[in-house]
Amino acid sequence: MQTFLIPGLWLDASSWDVVTRAVDRAGYHAHPLTMPGLESDETDRSHITLDSHIDYVVDLIDHAPADEEVALVAHSGGALVANGAVDRRPDRVTRVVYVDSWPGGEGAIVNDEIPHDDADMPFPGWDAFEEQDVRDITPELGAQIASHTHPSPAHAAVDPLHVHDEKRLDVPTTIITSSMTPEEMNEYIDGGAPWLDEVSRLSSLHIVGLPTGHWPQYTRPDELAALVVDALGEDDESD
Repeated sequence: MQTFLIPGLWLDASSWDVVTRAVDRAGYHAHPLTMPGLESDETDRSHITLDSHIDYVVDLIDHAPADEEVALVAHSGGALVANGAVDRRPDRVTRVVYVDSWPGGEGAIVNDEIPHDDADMPFPGWDAFEEQDVRDITPELGAQIASHTHPSPAHAAVDPLHVHDEKRLDVPTTIITSSMTPEEMNEYIDGGAPWLDEVSRLSSLHIVGLPTGHWPQYTRPDELAALVVDALGEDDESD
């Protein structure tokens, strides 16, 4: 299995370091990604869109060995990139794992409330987030994470996702939820929360909990790595 690890806003491939090692040890061939525009602070991001990020992942899928399965693991804003790629290659992707995130459907956006211009969306600082999101991030850890961030391409965060192929809904999916419990997520799904409409339509869904904040790859990296490895090896099942 070839496993592509898609980071969320502001993060690069290094955010997956602990998960990468665990996935490789399990034989699932991890490929942590630095998305276009996240190479450095100085990168020109004005031409990079959400579709640019989806195209990048689709190209990697297309160049993966044809005789091997492909899995996607996505954190936070990377979820829309992952679902966009699954939509374009539903017969090639065999499993998706979302880390404190979920697939959005037609018209979904990552976040248009964080200050940005037409090119850049800089990391806004920890005060911009809700208490449950920053749980377990100490001042020292927060400073360490922030020092490794780069501005994200603004259009990758604010452009709407467009999906077309209903077969994407049949790809087995695991959601590792950290800033809410699986019970809370299921209550939102059962209650018809519109932001989880795409999730409610998945035919094979497994939700597991890892209680911490929105960045478990930093706050509980070993536990997250173990859950990702477990998810990659799961048989198809639904909650």
